[in-house]
Amino acid sequence: MIVNLTPHPVRIYAADRPDGLDDLELGLVRVIDPEPTPARLAVLPLSTQYLEGVRVEVVEYLHPDHIPAPQEGTSLIVSLPVALALLPRRTDLLVPYREVRNSSGTVLGCRQLAQPV
Repeated sequence: MIVNLTPHPVRIYAADRPDGLDDLELGLVRVIDPEPTPARLAVLPLSTQYLEGVRVEVVEYLHPDHIPAPQEGTSLIVSLPVALALLPRRTDLLVPYREVRNSSGTVLGCRQLAQPV
């Protein structure tokens, strides 16, 4: 079973789906809907500074939140930062891989999933 812990549906397309098209359905193989609460990294704000008039928050990224314990036969789709924060302790985490983009360059989905190591 694959569980989606990102905040949006993960659309998986055929490997030969071209980029640059706005059609969401063309080459669509599967949609994995998100769970109600996404996995995220906890953030600790440390200070605020300004760089050329732009406010910049200095933050420390902490432990991932909302990650269930590993379960036999279950893989979790998470963001790459969450997966990297848990390496090498977790082998059940997947991330979207080989993104599919529309004509504006916005990510629509992916062609496959990857397991970071």
